[in-house]
Amino acid sequence: MGDDWRVTVAFTEAARAGRVASAVRDRRGEYPARGRPGPGVTVSVSGNSLFLYGATEAAVRQAVREVREVLGELQLFADFALDRWHPVAQDWQDASVPMPESSEALAAERQRLMDFQTRESKATGRAGWQVRAELPSRRQAVEFAGLLRAEGRDVIRRRKYLILGADNEDDAAALAEVVRQQAPVDTSVQVAQNALAPDTGQSAEVASMFFYM
Repeated sequence: MGDDWRVTVAFTEAARAGRVASAVRDRRGEYPARGRPGPGVTVSVSGNSLFLYGATEAAVRQAVREVREVLGELQLFADFALDRWHPVAQDWQDASVPMPESSEALAAERQRLMDFQTRESKATGRAGWQVRAELPSRRQAVEFAGLLRAEGRDVIRRRKYLILGADNEDDAAALAEVVRQQAPVDTSVQVAQNALAPDTGQSAEVASMFFYM
């Protein structure tokens, strides 16, 4: 199921978001043949907001109509915002923002993501990305760590494993290539997001209620 489109329905109180989500769920069970949104729309609640996720704009807009009906029945008010997921930027952006298509636009969106990751790393004081190298032996790890430190690189060694930090994904990839070129034969080098760094991806919204429409 795709979730490239998102509608945020913001309430003044968390209880109202949960109440509306429950009402929408109940209507799905009671009135399955009244033209309600079909499979492909997901509803979740986090805090005082209700979220509608769908693969197409038409799907989420149809779900919005049902939510508005529920709001009218419950005499409640809410603010609506329609966003679209931009995979290159790894971020939700207003639906009015065009999806990048040219190489220049794609590069600019990628750079905005790298700049954001760098700001997050600087603000938290913790590298958002890591280059992890597994050396064939502990002795080689000690020697290679010394070489990298002599080049002015910060290295953490754990037995035969080395860890180097990077502010963003592209910097980590470039650093990994340097490590591969200099490391002893049979060294395994991987790039990974720092598990201790803040999560800025789609999973940042932790839903307290989750169901399909």
